[in-house]
Amino acid sequence: MPGQLLAADIKIGEINSYSGLPAFTEPYRKGWQLAVEEINAKGGINGNKLVVISKDDAGKPADAVTAANELVSKEGVVMLTGAFFSHIGLAIADFAAQKKIYYLAGEPLTDAIVWSKGNPYTFRLRPSNYMQAAMLAEEAAKLPAKKWATVAPNYEYGQSAVAVFKKLLSEKRPDIEWVGEQWPPQGKIDAGAVVEALAATKPEAILNVTFGPDLVKFVREGNTRGLFQGKTVVSFLTGEPEYIDPLKTETPEGWLVTGYPWYGVETPEHQAFLKAYQAKYNDYPRLGSVVGYALMYSAAEVLKKANSTETDKLIAATKGLEVGTPFGKVKFRDIDHQSTLGAFVGKTAVKDGKGIMVDYSYRDGAKYLPSDDEVKKLRPQN
Repeated sequence: MPGQLLAADIKIGEINSYSGLPAFTEPYRKGWQLAVEEINAKGGINGNKLVVISKDDAGKPADAVTAANELVSKEGVVMLTGAFFSHIGLAIADFAAQKKIYYLAGEPLTDAIVWSKGNPYTFRLRPSNYMQAAMLAEEAAKLPAKKWATVAPNYEYGQSAVAVFKKLLSEKRPDIEWVGEQWPPQGKIDAGAVVEALAATKPEAILNVTFGPDLVKFVREGNTRGLFQGKTVVSFLTGEPEYIDPLKTETPEGWLVTGYPWYGVETPEHQAFLKAYQAKYNDYPRLGSVVGYALMYSAAEVLKKANSTETDKLIAATKGLEVGTPFGKVKFRDIDHQSTLGAFVGKTAVKDGKGIMVDYSYRDGAKYLPSDDEVKKLRPQN
């Protein structure tokens, strides 16, 4: 078990799908490395150096659990952080509960990680499927479209994103009809067949949850076959630079998306982050960069507040903790261990041959979370 006194070096473990999804995880790694440099330059953790030991899970839950085990038993890390894919985040969260080790999830978006499968050892930074669905449904409910079809990767993230969006939109608009759904395997979409199947359901609007290379293929086929013409498209994550940038001139216009318009966020916190990131990497940040950066600052604040590496003290320190991020202050909720980090909601457009977000605004995550009473029904109460 991690000891009580802070050692000269405080080691934390970090696990991610570096070889599985480099478009997101490479900028994410740059973000957390920048944060670690800054944290140590400012005196580390109450005078002790923060050291991150990182492992690649290759996009496989079994590899992630092996990595977690090695980090805890061989490297002696005091906490685990990271993960990208939802099913991998759930596997690490389960490991954390079994081994009684603290886990701070960065990216996994499934609601299960803090609700149905929530445990005392696991916290999550990114705005969840529920939060992003609530932001998008709020806008989608204003649209005239009544017949909706969905397309999402057939694994935990895609399944839970579709389920919660359908629930929240139908509550706001009982007149909506769900006319079809497509479930391509993650990373292996047969885009032509998916587009044809969606078109056959004659939807007025489409919810898209594909991302990465699957999104590029889906958009290309959809553009070629006229799927998006005259239809509303609501799309999770598509405004994130890692996913919209590869679309270039093929970026569809007017999709309602969550994302990160790094070129237009004028707050002092974001400007400071942007300047530091560009100075170090001579590149612009992606959303992954923000997640990695905010994740390490969150971990550091937990360790500082706890002034201990004991798991129970780390857990107690995180409940209600406020942390500064490039998007402003966020709070880790006591009731479900979810942070209040928000997201930008806007529309897609093409400018100078690139996909961008326009008409966007930042939505504070705290406003899109269910009440404590609802959470008690959703999360096992320990």
